[in-house]
Amino acid sequence: MLEFLPKEISDGLDAARKRDFARKSRLRVQVGEAVFPITRFWHDGFALDASLAPHLRGLVDVYDGARHIFQCLIVASSMENGDLVCEFKRSTIVSDRAPLDYWRDENAPIAYLPKA
Repeated sequence: MLEFLPKEISDGLDAARKRDFARKSRLRVQVGEAVFPITRFWHDGFALDASLAPHLRGLVDVYDGARHIFQCLIVASSMENGDLVCEFKRSTIVSDRAPLDYWRDENAPIAYLPKA
């Protein structure tokens, strides 16, 4: 049905859809001090509004609201239908704890009792 609409109306509908999604989406990319909202996210990439974001390459941080969730290494970015599509080579989940250097036994005691 959208192919029968005039170009101005379909462009207006696309702009309204992008604006509505950007307002609802909490995902964003931070590169240095610059922050860009993510319009779509999938397992090996994400899309940004091309009018807002420059071509990205390298290490970026992905946030969900104020929570830091990923560090991604972008290897390619291309333009598709007004979106900047970024593909990443790796995405590392950010943890609030340092990784362990040893294997922790599930049945190990949590604390030791002092001698009485």
